[in-house]
Amino acid sequence: MRLAVIIPTIGRKAVAAQLLRHLEQQTRLPDEVIVSAPDESHVERQLSQAFPTSYLLGRKGLCAQRNYALESALGRFDVITFFDDDFVPGDDYLRIVATGFEEHPDWAVIHGKVLRDGVQGPGLDFTEGMAVLRSAGARHSIDRHVTNDLAAYGCNMSMRANQIGSLRFDERLPLYGWQEDFDFTSQLRRHGRIVRLSALVGVHLGVKSGRTSGLRFGYSQISNPIYLVKKRTMPAWFAARLMGRNIAANLVKSVRPEPYIDRRGRLKGNLLAAFHVMQGRIEPEHVLKL
Repeated sequence: MRLAVIIPTIGRKAVAAQLLRHLEQQTRLPDEVIVSAPDESHVERQLSQAFPTSYLLGRKGLCAQRNYALESALGRFDVITFFDDDFVPGDDYLRIVATGFEEHPDWAVIHGKVLRDGVQGPGLDFTEGMAVLRSAGARHSIDRHVTNDLAAYGCNMSMRANQIGSLRFDERLPLYGWQEDFDFTSQLRRHGRIVRLSALVGVHLGVKSGRTSGLRFGYSQISNPIYLVKKRTMPAWFAARLMGRNIAANLVKSVRPEPYIDRRGRLKGNLLAAFHVMQGRIEPEHVLKL
């Protein structure tokens, strides 16, 4: 079973380089790592003795970068694993993924347990992420709990390459994408189960550089779920809960916003997207004009 790791990156040269070095510690090494970035300025080329690394340059936007790497990997690998450039996997991550697919032919997509998600706070640096992994210790390696999910969390997700076919990430979800992982992996449910493994762990640093503006992200928080409901890849109840939670958080916290989140920008984007939806305009790509 050949396994490729795909890492889309933008504006985080040093962070992506740390991840590449960290992957050399995997107990089951990747057969290739593919880094996808807009241009040379976003990457710090690594010469690894542990696995081949290729760099694909020329496309910008998370979905476009994911697709560029997919086109390179399909037909050459059995398993495709996507890592965000600021995700720090446990050292046995890829071994567990490969074993899971080998032993469970009914599994289509696997993702892991995020021990700590820096997106929910000011973010973590690599040293802090490693400390979280060490403190988790062996208790997760012996935990075999399997949970069925509607879709996978894009910071760490793996899938059988032969089930992807012509499916691609939707490039109408530009820039940061947001919910592109739900859209893509939910469509793989027709091939089998989407599972989260508690023994499969990592830390999402939530690095703030390279992310879209508050206004743009707030617009995507409304327009993207509505678009996916119309596309029929996201249940309406899930989209309603997601949007309601985000609007409520942005409204309440805009009074005294966290220094690391532009709550007022997000709220403004929420309201603008809602206004457009009421006009019948469902245009995720409108964020490119903001």
